[in-house]
Amino acid sequence: MKKISLIFLILASINSNIINAQQLTNAASIQSKMNWYEDAKLGIFIHWGIYSVKGIDESWSFHNKKISWPAYMAQLKGFTASKYNPEQWADVIQATGALYAVVTTKHHDGVALWHTREHHYNVVDSTPAKRDLISPLFNALRKRNIKVGAYYSLIDWSHPDYPGFLKDSSRYQIKNDSARWKRFTQFNNNQIAEVSQLLHPDLWWFDGDWEHSAAEWNAPLIRNNISKNNPSTIINGRLQGYGDYETPEQNIPVSRPKYPWWELCMTINNNWGFQPQDTAWKTPYEIITIFTDVISNGGNLLLDIGPKEDGTIPPQQLYVLKELGNWNKANAAAIFGTKAGIPPGHFYGATTLSKDSTKLYLFVAGNTNAPLLVKGLDNKINQIKILGSGKILQHKVVGKISWSPVPGLVYIDVPQGSNTKYMTVLELSLDKPVKLYRGKGGFD
Repeated sequence: MKKISLIFLILASINSNIINAQQLTNAASIQSKMNWYEDAKLGIFIHWGIYSVKGIDESWSFHNKKISWPAYMAQLKGFTASKYNPEQWADVIQATGALYAVVTTKHHDGVALWHTREHHYNVVDSTPAKRDLISPLFNALRKRNIKVGAYYSLIDWSHPDYPGFLKDSSRYQIKNDSARWKRFTQFNNNQIAEVSQLLHPDLWWFDGDWEHSAAEWNAPLIRNNISKNNPSTIINGRLQGYGDYETPEQNIPVSRPKYPWWELCMTINNNWGFQPQDTAWKTPYEIITIFTDVISNGGNLLLDIGPKEDGTIPPQQLYVLKELGNWNKANAAAIFGTKAGIPPGHFYGATTLSKDSTKLYLFVAGNTNAPLLVKGLDNKINQIKILGSGKILQHKVVGKISWSPVPGLVYIDVPQGSNTKYMTVLELSLDKPVKLYRGKGGFD
């Protein structure tokens, strides 16, 4: 999770004293394929598998011995996908405004949601669902111009050639049976190739890399094989340093990450998959404030849902997605295709900037009626309006001294009744690209 991304290493080398044409070409190529991801801002994560039958932790429930492995795998018999409608799922995702989605093709339990050619567990041969559940969703999403990602677990705690669970070392150690590990890595590479050729993912979301080194996984080979099939595919940071972007999990960064691209993956309640006992639902307001904080700091939010075993999405999740989508629609200009906002301290809240930096967006939480304050803005403001309503607001510059280069303080009036649902967004149209005073208030 904390590995430095490949692009960061390339850019770091370019900033050194030795610059060559190949490095510049590689950096430009990576930047080009990351453009859509950089603009997308919101993705929907889907954790779906046999663990939804009993509503227990995906894979971890038997790993942590909350349930035996045979009892966990017995869920294969109850996984029906009887009400699964990929077109409906795609409609729900599209309505959120999300521009990409990531779906679990195989979790750590080893159960593939497509018809793998490998002799191993899959929903077609091993469950009442009896069909490939991934391809129809990829197709439905692509019809709506939504990029699609494949979650794939590198570890497989059900495979006989995998070295075992972290809490169970009874199988073998790689150094003592390299041939067995070679059989497993070949199986893994075969499944990755299947997904790559069947689905041509726009994004690969690997997981489980922590159990082995890059050399043991042969991470360079995995990356190379994927890129050969689809050179524009991007890869998350969980490939032991061979990914394109970082993806912190659940915990929102307090300071702006230094990675060129990053994504916060987070659940709507406390768990990834469907668990009926987990009622700790985040409210639309909470999700929106988290989302705006993420994009303010130059990241994306990958928001997770966990469907039931029959393929229906719980109503509490649908409610949050609907409210998020309505808010995104009203405030799209401040979200999609923008870049990270101004540094903290200039405005006490989240901000974003248009690509040309001539529009500054302020995210205002709550029903604020007192004037808002922006500090160090060395620009003339041509107009301020509330997104969604289009209402024009007045502002006042205080403390600007003619002989000083230090800009004055901008106070923006927000009349009572002007706030919009959940969070109000102000668009400040500037006379030129944003210019900030970062000094200490003296003659610096």
